[in-house]
Amino acid sequence: MFEQLTQLVQQYGGDAIVNNSAVPNEHNEAVVAEAGNSIFSGLQKIASEGGGAEQLAGLFNGSSPIDNSNPVVQQITQQLTGSLGEKFGLSNADSSGVASGIIPQVLNSLVNKAKDPNDSSFQISDIIGAISGNSGQASGIMDTISKYGMQFGLDQNADGKVDVADVMVITKSKGGISGFIGKLFGR
Repeated sequence: MFEQLTQLVQQYGGDAIVNNSAVPNEHNEAVVAEAGNSIFSGLQKIASEGGGAEQLAGLFNGSSPIDNSNPVVQQITQQLTGSLGEKFGLSNADSSGVASGIIPQVLNSLVNKAKDPNDSSFQISDIIGAISGNSGQASGIMDTISKYGMQFGLDQNADGKVDVADVMVITKSKGGISGFIGKLFGR
């Protein structure tokens, strides 16, 4: 997933990085790599924090806009801003301009690609697996799925809760765990 994320940063990095006079040309590739790394590690960090699963679910299900007012965007933008200043000597204003110019675009594209059934470059199940990394984080995401699953129609056995039994019904009938996660995010 990291390589695909870096490709998105390259795709959207024209104005924010390459055509930005504040970023010396010899640092363009390194800044692109740093942006991709910050997005990936930022998503991992959010997934591991309390309330992070809800924020990520909100990001992927479209309940909050993916702009500079989004808490996920803000957190990753702050992380990248600090990193660019520290590693490349950019001023806080320049670092912030780069980060706020690229993070919303890349996350928006990531979410749109993950939701698009005709685009297999990003699968929601792969993204969640990559950012959750360990079972503790994955169980936090499952807790969020259970909490909000009723409104997404995931209670397959009509027992009033979303649990492993519902996952089993969906995974057997609708394409495995990716079918379950896809149903959660409206795919």
